[in-house]
Amino acid sequence: MPDRGGGPTGPRIRVGRPSRRVRTLLMTLGVLAVLGMAFTMFAGFWTDWLWYRSVNYSSVFTTTLWTKIGLFFVFGLLMALAVGFNIWLAHRLRPPLSAMSMEQQSLDRYRMGIAPYKKWLLLAITALVGLIAGASASSQWRTWLMWVNGVPFGEKDPQFHLDVGFYAFDLPWYRFLLGFGFAAAILSVIAAALTHYLYGGLRITSPGARATAAATGHLSVLIGIFVALKAVAYWLDRYGLAVKSSDFKATDNWTGLRYVDANAYLPAKTILFCIAVICALLFFATLWRRTWQLPVIGFGLMVLSAILIGGLYPAIVQKFQVQPNEQAKEAPYVEKNLKATRDAYGIDGTKVTEYPGTSKTEDKTQLRDDVDSTASIRILDPNIVSPTFQQLQQIRNYYAFPTNLDVDRYAKDGKEQDTVIGLREINLNGIPKRNWINDHFRYTHGYGVVAAEGTNADAQGRPDFTESDLPSKGDLGTYEQRVYYGEKTTMYSIVGGPQKEIDYSDDSGEKTYSYKADSGVSLSNPVNRAAYAVAFGEPQILYSGAIGDGSRILYNRTPKERVEAVAPWLTIDGDAYPAVVDGRIQWIVDAYTTTNGYPYSSRTTLGDTTADSLTASNNQRAVVAQQNQVNYIRNSVKATVDAYTGQVKLFQWDTKDPVLKTWMKAFPDTVKPKSEISKSLMDHLRYPQDLFKVQRELLTRYHVKDATTFLSGSEVWQVPDDPTNKSGSAVPPYYLSMKMPDQKAQAFSLTTTFTPNGRDNLSAFMAVDAEAGTSDYGKIRILKLPTNTTVNGPSQVQSQFNSEQNIAETIRLLRGGDSEVEYGNLLAVPLDGGLLYVEPVYVRGGGLKYPLLRKVLVSYGGTTAFEDTLGEALNKVFGAEGPTTEPPDEGDEPGGTTPPPTSTNPTVQEALNDAQDAFEAGQEALKKNDWEAYGRAQKDLEDALKRAEDAQAQADKTGGSGGGGGGGGASPSSSPKPSSSPSGT
Repeated sequence: MPDRGGGPTGPRIRVGRPSRRVRTLLMTLGVLAVLGMAFTMFAGFWTDWLWYRSVNYSSVFTTTLWTKIGLFFVFGLLMALAVGFNIWLAHRLRPPLSAMSMEQQSLDRYRMGIAPYKKWLLLAITALVGLIAGASASSQWRTWLMWVNGVPFGEKDPQFHLDVGFYAFDLPWYRFLLGFGFAAAILSVIAAALTHYLYGGLRITSPGARATAAATGHLSVLIGIFVALKAVAYWLDRYGLAVKSSDFKATDNWTGLRYVDANAYLPAKTILFCIAVICALLFFATLWRRTWQLPVIGFGLMVLSAILIGGLYPAIVQKFQVQPNEQAKEAPYVEKNLKATRDAYGIDGTKVTEYPGTSKTEDKTQLRDDVDSTASIRILDPNIVSPTFQQLQQIRNYYAFPTNLDVDRYAKDGKEQDTVIGLREINLNGIPKRNWINDHFRYTHGYGVVAAEGTNADAQGRPDFTESDLPSKGDLGTYEQRVYYGEKTTMYSIVGGPQKEIDYSDDSGEKTYSYKADSGVSLSNPVNRAAYAVAFGEPQILYSGAIGDGSRILYNRTPKERVEAVAPWLTIDGDAYPAVVDGRIQWIVDAYTTTNGYPYSSRTTLGDTTADSLTASNNQRAVVAQQNQVNYIRNSVKATVDAYTGQVKLFQWDTKDPVLKTWMKAFPDTVKPKSEISKSLMDHLRYPQDLFKVQRELLTRYHVKDATTFLSGSEVWQVPDDPTNKSGSAVPPYYLSMKMPDQKAQAFSLTTTFTPNGRDNLSAFMAVDAEAGTSDYGKIRILKLPTNTTVNGPSQVQSQFNSEQNIAETIRLLRGGDSEVEYGNLLAVPLDGGLLYVEPVYVRGGGLKYPLLRKVLVSYGGTTAFEDTLGEALNKVFGAEGPTTEPPDEGDEPGGTTPPPTSTNPTVQEALNDAQDAFEAGQEALKKNDWEAYGRAQKDLEDALKRAEDAQAQADKTGGSGGGGGGGGASPSSSPKPSSSPSGT
């Protein structure tokens, strides 16, 4: 064409195809990108498979995987076929094209544009909806497995008389199918309507009929299917009333039918079901009538009925029938809710006993001897003394203890005693030099158990260790001490290869070790190494020379994490605890089966009901819930995780639980029978804390059995806030060996207190027998105090402690300088009709970074004592001398000034007199808050005692008189001893 621009033109630039080299490069990059993404997906899949195979739970992986794949393809294909078929049918029913209007002329351009790509467009649309539907369906693998493997509960709901299994296993699956049907119907209607519009079957502005007969019939059938599904929904809603939650003044999360449900909503749902069926038939009839007049009228009638019958009528019944006489109308339904809730949470066997709250024994001295037989009062608080364990038993900076230690039972001299226990786990933050080799190859495991008597402390307030040092030694005997799996072990480690590990250190230096077990996944295979390098984002795994023959990678190393992975259908208790069983350290993990489909049982939120002052400060203690809202729970599984090999074992604990039986059908051979629990393991199993917290929350309302009291709300209790800290969270339950009034001997128990709703005085005390293997295990006992008494609750007792002048003054002195006071667990023990409260008081004194037990608070019947030891405090409260105590060991501190001990050896006596003078000088300095003088006095005291000890030893060696064998002599160990900090009054 001629140049019409009027002037010279520049050179013409020709845009050609890229060169062959560029095209080859782009294709190569594209292929590499696709291969990279494919290998990344493969790496995730492959490493998961290898891990499950390494723990011998590959069936869990394959069952879950194939279930997800099956649901994905079945429901993805169904959705794709439904939408694709209706698009194809709408296209096939299109009318002859006629561009008689602007609307049709505009659409004609679109029709011409997509004509060459119709098949590809249809394939893309169906593939997209299929992928979305399949992905959504695959997430329902638990619902499918519970439906296809469900077993009956053997109990029927009181309204429809159907087995509870229908609501727990069947109804959720039916609802999923219904939801899928609704989605398919709606998408099909939209896709068909758009296709009809594009090809002229539907017209908006064109003259003549708005829809062809074919389009009318097609869309009517689809809408009829939607309405038919709505009819099914109305019918299922009838059964859904039995598991429906609603607001009710008697309780939060009320579940089940009430009067208005049974007498208004239930008949309304039945009527709406019938109307929806008729309306659906009218839509189907358009295939012959070719008019939407009747279906539209029917649909409008259904909507109006839903408003009037489903909404207005129940409101009228509630307003004019229920509210004027609510108690009488609701009582039968409340009774059903009471029974179902108590059954579903395992609190139906709770024994509630009236308890006076005050002692009737006039001579309180008689009760002093009863204290020791009633309870083994634990003064070592596992939630306080972790820093003390850390300071005294850490040994190396690369070890650490959990923030909260655990309480277990161990035999000593043939008698079981409450023991505070913790593991010395690896602490990577304490490694001298952080690098990849140190983090993952050299510092790989912790070492040893550290345990202490729960009912005792030494004279300096330190734990009385029964297992200590490195390697650990003590009462637990010989066992595998290496801890490769633990609560603080969150980093992966590569072990067993050419790189040696740091085992532990002693006086002769560091010991090295190479992992011997077959735990973890082998990295000898280059494919495995590449997969883990990609999965962990660590390329050094692929080429590091520290990895070779025998190398294995350990990960998923926390006990809760491992149990949750091998049993993804279980809810995991927040507190895993270690025990030495048959020469090995085993982590014991409690696990629960749950459902939210138990008819008439009120729901609870696990995250809320299991929260307390400990979970507020330590997220690791939070429950791991598969579903947060539940209305049925059972501690059906006890799991163990070997601290050395990581081996996970699941044991059936509740042999009657139908939910567990269902999952055992779905995952056969994953849960071992209860009979395989060894006697040594049984000795360490206990009642789980999270289940107890759920039950105590329910028992604040469901301890009553009659509907009238329940509706009045006069007997509602609450779990008190923890008075020992300012978290504002609930007081945690406490493990304690104690005897309830109807028991003949002490039993390891889990205890808590209740206060009236909105008040602080005590309303009840609750304990459950926590000792597994006994006939009373799991038996809940509640001591209910009279409503007209004002027995002090935990916060009032704490306030009483803090407000008494002498105690407040002592606390002020303990806080002198830079010392800090920490209150331990406030334990309550029923005693002779009253409540005995005991609280240890810890001090971080001077430069010490860890708490030491310095005082014990005791309260009973309004009398309070604040003394150096539990025995002294009990003696003061009960006005008695109490049982004879053992002589103080080395390091004991006096409770006050005492006459100087005597000795026939003049050198020893002189040193003892100096020690007494130094002690008295220290006490005077303490009263004046003169810490410098106190320090000098403590030094003088220590020097005097050392001189006395040396003189006594010399006298014994030469045969001189030292008082050691005479009746009136005194040894240096009986004289005053210095405390370890200025706070040691």
